[in-house]
Amino acid sequence: MTQYPFMKAPEPEENVDVGDLVEVYCDHEKNGTRVRGWLKGIVVQLDAKLVAVQFRTNVYLTDGWMVPDHILWFPQKSAHIRRPQKRPARAALPHNNH
Repeated sequence: MTQYPFMKAPEPEENVDVGDLVEVYCDHEKNGTRVRGWLKGIVVQLDAKLVAVQFRTNVYLTDGWMVPDHILWFPQKSAHIRRPQKRPARAALPHNNH
């Protein structure tokens, strides 16, 4: 097989399945305030073109309407869906032995 030079290896195409945990970039509530950012949800339905993700908190459409069933639909290849990112572990606080 012929080798081609590249700056960065291409990332394998990832597909999601029903039941997968994902993060979605959307408008949602956090501590009682509406924010835009990454929110964890679960894939509840998919077809050839769309992915449905359900959340445990209120989510909003871009025009401001709250989604009553907490489900947002996205294209399969949306840049607004990703696998959950690992959060850096919090550093342990030093113990005072007094």
